[in-house]
Amino acid sequence: MERRELGNSTSGNASGGQTVAELYAQVHESMENVSAGLSYDVIVIGVGSMGASACYHLAKRGCRVLGLEQHDIPHELGSHAGQSRIIRKAYGEAIGYVPLLERAYENWRTLESETGSRVYYETGLTYFGPPGSSFLQTVRESAEKHQIPLEHLSPEACRRKYPQFDIPAHFECLVEPEAGLLTPERSILLLVQEALKHGADIHCGEPVVEWGCQDGGVTVRTPRKTYRAGKLVITAGAWAPHLLPALTPRLQVTRQALAWVQPEDWERFTLGTFPCWHLEHKGYHFYGFPIMPDGTFGGPHGLKLALHHPGEVVTDPDTADRGPRKAEEQVLIEFLEKFLPKGYVRTLEMKTCLYTNTPDGHFVVDYLKGYGKDVVVAAGFSGHGFKFASVIGEVLADLALEGATPFPIDFLSADRFDS
Repeated sequence: MERRELGNSTSGNASGGQTVAELYAQVHESMENVSAGLSYDVIVIGVGSMGASACYHLAKRGCRVLGLEQHDIPHELGSHAGQSRIIRKAYGEAIGYVPLLERAYENWRTLESETGSRVYYETGLTYFGPPGSSFLQTVRESAEKHQIPLEHLSPEACRRKYPQFDIPAHFECLVEPEAGLLTPERSILLLVQEALKHGADIHCGEPVVEWGCQDGGVTVRTPRKTYRAGKLVITAGAWAPHLLPALTPRLQVTRQALAWVQPEDWERFTLGTFPCWHLEHKGYHFYGFPIMPDGTFGGPHGLKLALHHPGEVVTDPDTADRGPRKAEEQVLIEFLEKFLPKGYVRTLEMKTCLYTNTPDGHFVVDYLKGYGKDVVVAAGFSGHGFKFASVIGEVLADLALEGATPFPIDFLSADRFDS
């Protein structure tokens, strides 16, 4: 397939390439200049984290692909906004994810090489938790099985290395030096940019009214047109329950609060000085990031943290109350006052994203039952999925084009809930 020339992505701020605002303007200009057809090899519904990656991998293989996004690209109404996402290999959720993570790291590096833009920052990740934590135990087992560097710090060494924290003496402290953060908005824009260069058609502001299978293919109807393709990939995030009724009982959407705060001493918490971190306290998992520099990364600005725990259930993402809640803010303030005593002066900004949760907290990446191998779904990323986007897109391209994937995804099958 002929590669489209859409400009040079290496200009702009040298710390990461173009700023998010500059990249946004260039990508959207490119989308406006591409004429759309009606027939494709694959249609991707939802061009967020996984959908952007799927479009990228499909287009790179010479596939005629259409990506349909009902909102902007990127946008703040789903799960991929918020400036930063943690990436780590010593995975506490399940050891089975590690092979996918190893490929994810490779694919993020490839994207950086292709675009001249930086999306991954190796800050290190520090895990804190009480003795007997099953999460930390799985972190250690993942590291041991897959030879992932992982350091254990004594309480004294922990205090010396991370004086910003006030950690109970009986807590464990583990450090994964090769972990860090990804910049989600920039990543999605770069994936879309590269997909466009390889011939993809990508539309934003075009919701799907209905889809179906007939005559050995799929049809997708929007308010603008009806499109046809051989295969369909659905990566609709919080809107997946509406598009995938068969999976609706297994997918629960919840609102999640994120906060950016002003610490007492700004410089002690900046990128290059402060790590990404994960802290388990009384069965709850809090996590956070260093303060990101102005300009390149976009807003908000401040010390970012959140609670990783399903929040209030959302029945309709289109009408969800996304306003900040005082109770959600207070949970984070109390956490900071206990564990980062110099970490809070005032709240600068709060945002709400949406988790799409499965009963076991693991993803669904599979063919949709009843449609043979014509419809591929990726859903239920339960608040820990973004780091996988670069490999999940590759898996989805495998499933759509090859009928199988060499990656170990059996534990992510949709029918695991039926047993």
